[in-house]
Parts: sequence; structure tokens; C-alpha cells
Amino acid sequence: MAMGLHNSSRRGRSSRRAPMAEINVTPLVDVMLVLLIIFMVAAPLLASGVPVELPDSRANPIDQEPDQITVSIDAEGFIFIDEDQVPVGGFPQALTAIQPEGGQIPLVTLRADRALDYGRVMAVMGELNRAGFNSITLVTNGSSEAP
Repeated sequence: MAMGLHNSSRRGRSSRRAPMAEINVTPLVDVMLVLLIIFMVAAPLLASGVPVELPDSRANPIDQEPDQITVSIDAEGFIFIDEDQVPVGGFPQALTAIQPEGGQIPLVTLRADRALDYGRVMAVMGELNRAGFNSITLVTNGSSEAP
């Protein structure tokens, strides 16, 4: 503010301006707000990699655990473990491959498309139970009205 003022009491010398020692933070704030908005929009999209149209429910949300496994069943009936598609008929072998060695069995989160047959979802849950994954969470969309 006072840095760029010219001192008129000095005669004979060339008037040189002192270097400006202020940083304009407005562009920095603008960029940070844009990045914040981008991350807020993109974060929910990163949570699930398999597009599944979930059924509605009024159930209370639960906390996520860091070592949970997500099993998804899309509208065509294909099974995904996290984001990897399981070959047809290879679900039991895929479950034995992800079981920890003598450790605590992780929580399984099951995401199934609303268009699926109830029997298909129960068959997947039966295989999970048979493989020893007894703690299964069913994922739904939130709903405000009772069925």
C-alpha cells in the first residue's frame, strides 16, 4: 500500500519504485475452491465402480470399515468382487482366494441391482455364507417414504 508511494523530498535522484512485497491470494483461493468442488462431486463416484441400480430402503446408514470387501451383482447377473468381474461359475474359487490366513474375516458389502431375481441374490449370499463370510451388509438407496 505505502510501498509504491513516491517520496517527493528527494531531488536529483531517479525515482525507483521499491519492489512490491505483497502476494495476491485471490487466484489461489479461486483455484482451491474449484478443486474442492471437483473433489466433492467426484468422491461419491469413486466409492463404487460397478454401476448398479440399488433398491430403496429407509434403513439407517452404517459406518464403513477399511478392510471390507464389496460384492456387486449388476442387472445382467454378473458378479464383481470390488471392481473385478468374476468368471461365470468361478465365484466359490474367488471367495476362497480372498479369505485371510487365520485372521479376522472382513465385512462383506453386497450391492445388488433392483431388477435381479431374489433367488440370484440369495444364491450369492449362500455362497458367501458357505465360504465363511457371515457378516454381510446389504447396500440400498435412502428413501424418505415407507413402502
